[in-house]
Amino acid sequence: MSNASYRNLSYWDGFSDQFRDADIHVQAGIFTADAATDSIGRDMAGGFAIPGLIDAHVHMCLNPKISDPLAQADADDDQILEEIRARALAMVRAGITTARDLGGGAWLELRIRDEIMRGDTPGPRLICAGQPITSVGGHCHFWGGQASNTEQALTVLARQCEHGSDLIKVMVTGGNITPGSTPKDSQFEDEVVVEIVRESLARERHVAAHCHGTDGIRQAAAAGVRTVEHCSWVGDTGWGRALDENVVKMLADNKVWVSPTINAGWRRFRKPEFVDMVRENYRRMKAAGVKLIASTDAGIPNVFHHDLPKALPEFARFADLTSRETLVSATSDCADAIGLGSVTGKIETGYSADFVVYETNPLEDLSVLEHPQLVVVQGREQYTT
Repeated sequence: MSNASYRNLSYWDGFSDQFRDADIHVQAGIFTADAATDSIGRDMAGGFAIPGLIDAHVHMCLNPKISDPLAQADADDDQILEEIRARALAMVRAGITTARDLGGGAWLELRIRDEIMRGDTPGPRLICAGQPITSVGGHCHFWGGQASNTEQALTVLARQCEHGSDLIKVMVTGGNITPGSTPKDSQFEDEVVVEIVRESLARERHVAAHCHGTDGIRQAAAAGVRTVEHCSWVGDTGWGRALDENVVKMLADNKVWVSPTINAGWRRFRKPEFVDMVRENYRRMKAAGVKLIASTDAGIPNVFHHDLPKALPEFARFADLTSRETLVSATSDCADAIGLGSVTGKIETGYSADFVVYETNPLEDLSVLEHPQLVVVQGREQYTT
């Protein structure tokens, strides 16, 4: 449906305090102020529309049912491509209209990105990093982005640009899913991270930095990355126990967004002492002016690509966010953080017509997000009940 008017609904624009009663008009995939003369009317019978949800951290090539990362490559490229297409379809059916892919080994997700943009494959708008830069034997080294010094890191970076990446991902610290990798420890000297950011900006790409350990968060913040992924504050005393106020100030001063990758599986964390500790970390970051965006790390074991709607109530619980703040973090703020702030994330004239309609108001109850009635991506209806 190219030109359409969606009538008898209320919509939230992605940043205001409440819904407004008004029709939504779409022409050639863009929100417009008025209906086109050949516009097709669509009665939404009192529905509630919001901008399409955005997940700032996914891995389209990963099968969340496989726990061993080294076993992911057992499938051939054709099978993985079909699996990515299936994940993309499940994502839009769940109301996810944009996602940022932060790593794979064979650039297959970039092929699906291009299929989606051409309209050949249903799915969310994707922006993709390609192979993450990591240390030799470091976190996700099996994806092919190993580097032992600045020169090698910039060679990996250039390779991603040659393959058409939209941004650069760097594993500043170790991670959980790679045998022999330690999340607390930094993988590079400061100057390597600084040069990665400098060269990425010169190539008009932002940098997403995987950081669990506090020292790695410091490195990323000082270098001026766009987003810190996870931001787990891991130190010698354990997970989440090494928040550094000086580093928090650096994140805020350098306008670094934090992408906490809180997924639906965080429901299992119910011990009050742990929940209180994590909440306090986020409160201190927010008080300093650090902004948070919605992300899940979809693709790692048991984190499914279509589960962002289930994850957002957990994000709200741990980050101590209102429903409105949570939805801003998953729409307009998330779009700003990943470089699409002038493209999507808002229901506003001139923006891409990416939106979801629900029967009831999700600003009052985030669980509503699990039951979309209609999903539209770039003006194309991708799912309807």
